[in-house]
Amino acid sequence: MPRQVDHEGRRRLIAEAVCALADESGLEGVTLRDVADRAQVSMGAVQRCFRTKEEMLLFALGHVGDRIGERVRARLVRSPAQSAGTALGHAAAELALLREEHRAEARVWLAFLAQAAVSEPLARAVRANYAALQDVFTRLLAEAAVNASGPGGTGRAAPLDPAREARTLLALADGLTAHVLIGHLTADEAHEVLHARLAALWEGVNTP
Repeated sequence: MPRQVDHEGRRRLIAEAVCALADESGLEGVTLRDVADRAQVSMGAVQRCFRTKEEMLLFALGHVGDRIGERVRARLVRSPAQSAGTALGHAAAELALLREEHRAEARVWLAFLAQAAVSEPLARAVRANYAALQDVFTRLLAEAAVNASGPGGTGRAAPLDPAREARTLLALADGLTAHVLIGHLTADEAHEVLHARLAALWEGVNTP
């Protein structure tokens, strides 16, 4: 009887090999053979899972995005009693990949962003990922603004535009990832920048 192959498990194994190579030297020169060697599978096995290199990279990008997204969602539901503003801060910090244990993942994510600049299919996937995160951030910002200026708050109606501020936070998170990776900022300094931005938002909301 022929041995059953875990097709989805093999695809994830190959995605992890792509990420390992991206962590070491980026994605520009990665070949199917490189990936097969790193995953310790045959070239034929890679080609049975993915028809093209682009298809393989798209799957690997989704694999990384799902992993980061799961952590963001976990931070949002870890404490149901947390305020929307607190949840937003946790989610933004998670997205920025500032912790030491996420440094390799940060290198991989930026490698995919660089590749997306010259690959429209990858760019579409990245844009979809950002759009989903922007929706989450927009909702949290709107909720936090209402809470701050409502009956229990101390200020007036929020002067901020939640969608615009969500875009700003997403761009800031990616920028902080890059600045920490190249050594321009320490992780602590990046956290300070992020917290200062969030504090400025709520200060504006609570201005009498």
